[in-house]
Amino acid sequence: MLLESVRVLDLAGGDADAVTRLLADLGADVLKVEPPGGSPARTAPPLLGGVSISFALHNANKRSVTLDPAVEAHRHRFDELAATADIVVDSGRPGRIADFPSCAELADRFGHLVTMSVTDFGTSGPRAPWQATDAVLYGLSGALSRSGPTSGTPVLPPDGIASATAAVQAAWAVLVAYFNRLRCGTGDYIDFSRFDAVVTVLDPMFGAQGQVAAARRGASRWRGRPRNQDAYPIYSCRDGYVRLCVMSPRQWRALWSWLGEPAEYADPRFGVIGERFAVWPQISVLVRKLVADQDMAALVAAGQARGVPIAAVGEPAQVLAGEHFAAAGAATEAELAPGLSALIPTGYYVIDDHRAGFRNPAPVPGDMSTSWRARPTVGPAPDAAIGSRPFDGIRIVDLGVIVAGGETSRLFGDLGAEVIKVESAAYPDGLRQTRAGSAMSESFAWTHRNNLGFGLDLRSPAGKEIFGRLVGAADAVFANFKPGTLGALGISYDTLRGLNPRVVLAESSAFGETGPWSDRMGYGPLVRATTGVTALWTAPEGPADSGRHPFYDATTVFPDHVVARVTAIGALAALIAARRSGAGAHVHVSQAEAAVNQLDSCYVARAAGASVQPDTAVDLVCPCSGDDEWCVISLRGDDEWRSLAAAFGDAGLASDPRFSTGAARVTHRAELVEQLARHTAGRTPADVGQLLQAAGVAAAPMNRPPDIAEDPQLAHRAVFADMTHPLIEHPLPAETGPAPFRHIPPARQRPAPLPGQDTRAICGSVLGLDEDETERLIAAGVLFAGDQFAPG
Repeated sequence: MLLESVRVLDLAGGDADAVTRLLADLGADVLKVEPPGGSPARTAPPLLGGVSISFALHNANKRSVTLDPAVEAHRHRFDELAATADIVVDSGRPGRIADFPSCAELADRFGHLVTMSVTDFGTSGPRAPWQATDAVLYGLSGALSRSGPTSGTPVLPPDGIASATAAVQAAWAVLVAYFNRLRCGTGDYIDFSRFDAVVTVLDPMFGAQGQVAAARRGASRWRGRPRNQDAYPIYSCRDGYVRLCVMSPRQWRALWSWLGEPAEYADPRFGVIGERFAVWPQISVLVRKLVADQDMAALVAAGQARGVPIAAVGEPAQVLAGEHFAAAGAATEAELAPGLSALIPTGYYVIDDHRAGFRNPAPVPGDMSTSWRARPTVGPAPDAAIGSRPFDGIRIVDLGVIVAGGETSRLFGDLGAEVIKVESAAYPDGLRQTRAGSAMSESFAWTHRNNLGFGLDLRSPAGKEIFGRLVGAADAVFANFKPGTLGALGISYDTLRGLNPRVVLAESSAFGETGPWSDRMGYGPLVRATTGVTALWTAPEGPADSGRHPFYDATTVFPDHVVARVTAIGALAALIAARRSGAGAHVHVSQAEAAVNQLDSCYVARAAGASVQPDTAVDLVCPCSGDDEWCVISLRGDDEWRSLAAAFGDAGLASDPRFSTGAARVTHRAELVEQLARHTAGRTPADVGQLLQAAGVAAAPMNRPPDIAEDPQLAHRAVFADMTHPLIEHPLPAETGPAPFRHIPPARQRPAPLPGQDTRAICGSVLGLDEDETERLIAAGVLFAGDQFAPG
């Protein structure tokens, strides 16, 4: 296992449990510290057979040690475990570990330790005392403002994605700090904020597919929610719904042929997305007629065979039990807890063609004698200075494209790695598409900063030889092509390993390398539809337009950004193992499996059906004063309900039998929103958030892009810094890193390159080619350089 020498002491609970589960999946020895009687999270709903589904899933592959801080011998045992750990994670709140040292104190006491406190908003700043649910994080991060109809009540994304996204970012941050410790010999303390993570990772306003212009206030600027909620249209068919995601001219021609080659759309100009969108309402009439009387499975088979990107809108309860997840080993019937079986997803990773995920069920509470299994880390002696970037000296050859591929390498480039982005003259990265007259898109500038541009024809024999020389001088190769593409190019992992036994190949793809879906065309919207995420992204009251389908996920980029982090974690774990063993590894991540694992508790509960005791918490979107202003209110229990009623000064509300219990509030949800609207409609969203948070109720305003740009908590924590690019006239707010560290500096800001911009320099510094040979290869078309693609 990649992290088999890493010792992790888990003091966390609830949402933070998923952080160390990720490390455990990759082989880390994770000891969960529990109080006498076990963690309170063991009883958190939804429950299956009295067992918390989320606790069971997020504590699999761990072991337990029971320690009571009131007992001196237990405090001594805690100190022994902390002193011999590599990583310690807590939830940063007083409670069951209040008498044990905090992560900040442990970092001060033990210089080698990497410690991290995972809290909702961080330990300082104006919102540090606030509470967050997924709904609150959706509201504050801007995700809610982009979901739902153009007018009327916004639609909350599915519960669970925000917390899972934050857990992935936290795992990335703590593993970065651990790698840095291996290099410099000194640990770190990380003050991790789930809010920061959701803003920068889930579907960032400022990042690939984001838009700086949307964050600028002005009377002439559109401040509403996205006008086009059907950019990836969904159509009703005989037994459900199908989604199209037609992007390229070739895909449009395939659809046009399938529609019977209508003469009015024969002009090649309709291969351009903008031209096609202008007449899509008319094209939709033809598509509806084509699909109306056919089954989903037949439509998907016919469309995929023709080269039309199409997917059925799947049901979450059926995905885990479906043929693909079973064949890929992505779901299995296993013990959710001792003596209790359920169908569960098996985790994010395939390592060297083997599933790296669920191995052991969540442990029963252990005794104080539980000790480490992992042997202490053995590897090269530290050789880097404290305060340097953790990936200084790491070289990555990047074949990744668009969001998931580009972001994976950018995460390493931000922290010091030399990233060589390999592009073909014929097929440049899709994020380079930009408006006429612009030399570079904002998305490319964000996603490929800290990259070097290398132009190479990989399909030519000479190009393959040059690529082989790059691999021989690299630590890792990143890619996110359809499975089989690298093999078809003659650069499979076996080939790469023959060139460089230490090299790490980290890949992601839409549906993974195996299983019946593996050869399907995949974009994020199709992944969401196929896996059932789209089916979850609905309004509780149904669509406002009765003639429209009920789904509202078209304007999100999920799961691309989070897949980039998941892949980066796997790649870094492989680099850690290579540092120890001298051998590389092949890491593969499926976007479809990542999406399901982000919502693992929901999928397991739906698959289990009526035997599940549901969670009776409610998340409500309520109107506020102003034009299209909204707030989010989360009610997780009866105490919070009484606190809310008291905060609004409404004793009658507290005693109303329709809302007196969690189950009653779920049943009378629509009436509850009506009653709360009497109090929220006369207040601003910010006022509602402040009032209820002061009363101990999780609530927040619905932020829009300008609010994110001006958010006081994000400003306090310096989450963004202005990035400049010589080809873009205005600064771009860019994330400063995965989290604040003590010993790791903020992200670098080297401008993203033009195609082939650094080809000549790389030929000399990395490949050892002289100028004459380099120019000969450029003239032959094997290489291309930036001056061949000058702006304008």
